[in-house]
Amino acid sequence: MAIHLRSAEELEKMHRAGLIVHEVLEALRAAVKPGVTTMDLEKLAEQKLAGKPGKPAFKGYRGYPCSLCTSVNGEIVHGIPSPKRKLQEGDIVSIDFGMEVDGYYADSAVTVPVGEISPALQKLLDVTRESLDRAIEKMRAGNRLGDVGHAVQSWVEQNGYSVVREFVGHGIGTKMHDEPNLPNYGDAGRGARLQEGMVIAVEPMVNAGGPEVRMRGEWVAETADGSPSAHFEHTVAVTANGPWILTRPKEMTGPSW
Repeated sequence: MAIHLRSAEELEKMHRAGLIVHEVLEALRAAVKPGVTTMDLEKLAEQKLAGKPGKPAFKGYRGYPCSLCTSVNGEIVHGIPSPKRKLQEGDIVSIDFGMEVDGYYADSAVTVPVGEISPALQKLLDVTRESLDRAIEKMRAGNRLGDVGHAVQSWVEQNGYSVVREFVGHGIGTKMHDEPNLPNYGDAGRGARLQEGMVIAVEPMVNAGGPEVRMRGEWVAETADGSPSAHFEHTVAVTANGPWILTRPKEMTGPSW
């Protein structure tokens, strides 16, 4: 397993890509409301990218047709934007977006409430985001991959939810998906040791019901039991000063989303 360690210069390049990802996702978060279609979000993303360097990472990747993944309610990941998919009050939508700038990638995702959502759905979003925060806190040199995955799994299961097994976080750099894979479960103290310069897309995918997944068509992964699912993600570098979230401005502190 060849795990690449990135130089300070490379991390800055990834951060440039990450800042565009952050800007686009913030615009999309603000645009989510009842009546908006997932294709409206796709078009807004394309508008925000006009004149910016680089290109969206997902479009054309293994034949994927869009810049965004927009996964609604029981869809876990890889929902394809559609003019027919109109968001309704009480829905949740996970928006996943990546950029490639000057050969370096960054990737992030956020799950957004559509209008007013139920307290149960809000708790699912809160716990999933908190599991990301706990995972990021473990992204420190000397820790192990299992420490990061365990941080997600333990918090999620403590709150009565389940983590998706079929899809995992991943190394990222000059490729969208690189070594190592980062499951959102595992045993503390196990797995590859984290080193300065490692960069991983940390992305808890959490189901309100069981962990089982079924595929709808080539791309869309949804919960097998129809329960809602949430997805939060940041691209995170291991540095001498601790974890650096590359998909938001440096001056931002506090919770990941």
